[in-house]
Amino acid sequence: MEKKYEKIAHDLGVTLKQIDTVLALTAEGNTIPFIARYRKEATGNLDEVLIKSIIDLDKSLTALADRKEAVLAKIEELGKLTPELQQAIQEAEKLADVEELYLPYKEKRRTKATIAREAGLFPFARLILQNVADLEKEAEAFVCEGFDTPVDCLAGAVDILTEAISEDTKLRAWTYQEILQHSAILSSLKDPEADEKLVFQIYYDFSEKVAKMQGYRTLALNRGEKIGALKVGFDHNIDKMLRFFTLRFPQKNQYVEEAISQAVKKKILPAMERRVRTELTEAAEEGAISLFSENLRNLLLVPPLKGKTVLGFDPAFRTGAKLAVVDATGKFLTTQVIYPVKPAHAAQIAQAKKDLADLLGQFEVEIIAIGNGTASRESESFVAEILQDFPAISYVIVNESGASVYSASELARHEFPELTVEKRSAISIARRLQDPLAELVKIDPKSIGVGQYQHDVNQKKLSEGLDFVVDTVVNQVGVNVNTASSALLSHIAGLNKTISENIVTYREENGALKTRAQLKKVPRLGDKAFEQAAGFLRIPNGENFLDNTGVHPESYAAVQELFSLLEITELDASAQASLKAVNITQTAERLGLGKETLKDIIADLLKPGRDLRDDFAAPVLRQDVLDFKDLQIGQKLEGVVRNVVDFGAFVDIGIHEDGLIHISNMSKNFIKHPSQVVSVGDLVTVWVHKLDTAREKVNLSLVAPRESN
Repeated sequence: MEKKYEKIAHDLGVTLKQIDTVLALTAEGNTIPFIARYRKEATGNLDEVLIKSIIDLDKSLTALADRKEAVLAKIEELGKLTPELQQAIQEAEKLADVEELYLPYKEKRRTKATIAREAGLFPFARLILQNVADLEKEAEAFVCEGFDTPVDCLAGAVDILTEAISEDTKLRAWTYQEILQHSAILSSLKDPEADEKLVFQIYYDFSEKVAKMQGYRTLALNRGEKIGALKVGFDHNIDKMLRFFTLRFPQKNQYVEEAISQAVKKKILPAMERRVRTELTEAAEEGAISLFSENLRNLLLVPPLKGKTVLGFDPAFRTGAKLAVVDATGKFLTTQVIYPVKPAHAAQIAQAKKDLADLLGQFEVEIIAIGNGTASRESESFVAEILQDFPAISYVIVNESGASVYSASELARHEFPELTVEKRSAISIARRLQDPLAELVKIDPKSIGVGQYQHDVNQKKLSEGLDFVVDTVVNQVGVNVNTASSALLSHIAGLNKTISENIVTYREENGALKTRAQLKKVPRLGDKAFEQAAGFLRIPNGENFLDNTGVHPESYAAVQELFSLLEITELDASAQASLKAVNITQTAERLGLGKETLKDIIADLLKPGRDLRDDFAAPVLRQDVLDFKDLQIGQKLEGVVRNVVDFGAFVDIGIHEDGLIHISNMSKNFIKHPSQVVSVGDLVTVWVHKLDTAREKVNLSLVAPRESN
């Protein structure tokens, strides 16, 4: 146990006490958001990511320790466990290393070598290693059933040597390191028909050292190989490998050399290649999931446009655009279908202009949210033309990824049973602008489209990683218990799908909750669930203003004592000044609180009902449209970062397709990853770097032309 804790402490930079505390709190049924927010003194102020890392690494190391025990027991049963082997297994840090050490002792299916040993050829194999002068003559003494000639006996003995060499753990370990440090991964075109759109063209003649392989390239090769477009392999220094193996055998002859060649080429290299590719893939997946998670977090934290009546505009060519108006609270008001772009004929487009203008006026729409899918830019031009007569109204291009997934879901059918899928999608687009977090939690995070190669990574790990991000953000922001959907509530610490639905039902039957204490009346919401959830649920305009803050009910008495101490009766300017002037150390001790808890309480009291997302940049509002032909090299533009990938970032600058800022154009200084410079949702100033007129592609730069090299 102590060794495991030391490993966690070393890898994560935490103390043994912090590890013990986190695991103990988790064992008691506490959730990660609750521990991070309300047990800061106990954990030493660890955040959600570190808490999860401790829990995950503990599980991983426990699984590794269990496998080591099983392997040691198996080898001991065979009577072959030496002190050196035991130490090597106990010190192994990877499961793959444990399996490598176990390989020679593992029960195998019958092989050629097994059959040769059973026929009594093992002593003859030893003679080959001793380099006896006339091996062909010696082989005659070993002729038996199944090995009818001296040549058969020699072949059987070589099989025994081949297997023995291929299971030599030191030779396998050397080969593994040699591949990591000096071999290259190659790819070439296998089937042109499998890559008609030339997606993998840059990998048709590709070579990269294993040590320098980037994650997104690994995932691209994997996908290209999977669909049959690419052939992927390795380039090794085989001669060097064979020389190294040969040096292990002081006596040499053609049979030893043959055994070495077969062991290296047919056994060890294929096994080590599989291991290296598996490890490259795992590292690439981890990087991709981490990047997707960071992008998702930034997308979820895009500030809401509160108190605005929004018209959602779901564009389409042939089937018409679906419009939906929602009021300032997100309540659905009306829906309509119009035909604003070709192939609609002139009369339909004229009618579409009239219908949209009527909706804007009738419902006093303040912002139009246009989905960024098919026909988006054509619809944008249409909207921009209409808005010339409505100078007070702006529009925003909204990332609609996942809206169609939501609109066809059971949740959407429950919310709007009488509407078609497309009309539900328009409502989702409008609401996504009003409150991105509340709407995006209704969608499988994998469908939101802010990652790279998300369909090529381990789906279980991806789902777990993204769900963690959603849970973390929802709890950090907090939710209004009286307006939140069951989908949003289900991400609150301590709550599940059933309890969340029960809260909504309780609301519908009893009216809005007035206090957090009322939550205890909700069926299935017991004391533990209340403890975990209460601090993250907000009740604006409730009976106790603390219920609209992040202050946990367990600290309410301490707040009252604090108010008495500071002679505060209401949170006016004088009270705020007093709170800001509090001596944290002395006051925390007097109130029996931890210092971190008191700091959080004061922060909440200074900004009751504060929304974490207000600290981030709001969406870009537009009234006119930009066309590709309007762009010029060096032109300065404003844009919104839509996606961050390993090689750059995609930015919406208002044309048909997002522009790419390659990592090389992000900074005058060297950077390892684009996420060091930009995040999803950032408002950025960019300059047009390159224009591909034929494909209408634009490359952007974050570095002004005069600053570039």
